[in-house]
Amino acid sequence: METDHIVIRVSNLAKEYIMGKTVLHALRGIDLVVRSGEYISIMGPSGSGKSTLFNMIGGLDRPTRGQVFIDEVDISQLDAYELAWLRCRKVGYIFQTFNLIPVMTALENVTLPMIFGGAQLQEANSRGIELLERVGLGDRIHHKPSELSGGQQQRVAIARALANSPSIVLADEPTGNLDLSTGEEIINLLKAMSMDTGVTIVSATHDMKMLAVSDRVIWIRDGKIENIEKREKLSISVGQVQPRPDWPGHA
Repeated sequence: METDHIVIRVSNLAKEYIMGKTVLHALRGIDLVVRSGEYISIMGPSGSGKSTLFNMIGGLDRPTRGQVFIDEVDISQLDAYELAWLRCRKVGYIFQTFNLIPVMTALENVTLPMIFGGAQLQEANSRGIELLERVGLGDRIHHKPSELSGGQQQRVAIARALANSPSIVLADEPTGNLDLSTGEEIINLLKAMSMDTGVTIVSATHDMKMLAVSDRVIWIRDGKIENIEKREKLSISVGQVQPRPDWPGHA
């Protein structure tokens, strides 16, 4: 469902952290364009900068230099209230550790962003039930997180991320705490929800299974984009990913 509409634009993005007398360059001039409806995976070794880039796109951290545009709005220029408004309505988040509120039911967790966004309780409950049914949890709406498996909790998190019909869903290691089979289910569910709703998904991940559903893969190393490859340029098999023999420069 990819379109020509640019939903994310990153320009000369840099992030530096001061650690005593040392400057840590987490991002070193990132340029990136993501179109509406794309499914993007950001991959790289630990410390490569992929999580920092993820946080910048989501407005969870501010750049040292450069700009991040969401629907052509420069989020670095927004004040705290404006940024909170944009995050609530434009961006959904899925985390490795689920981040569900333990004392709330699945339905209450899903409806919370809608209540914050100004929806009436009846409207929020109706949409929350619909979303939980779509992720296969229609019979678990009144269960609390402790009464759900890891895969079920991540399904609740996916429903919550879609609560306010965002333009973008950011998924940070969404399969990191799941077993192989459950992780694959979650990946396929994310892809299905992306295709059904047209939402753009950006995932920071180590999970090679994510490549099979990605439209593009952004490889990051040492704070820079090392390579950007479309899905058809990847040769994927269990446990590994290799460039196709017809890649330029492949020996």
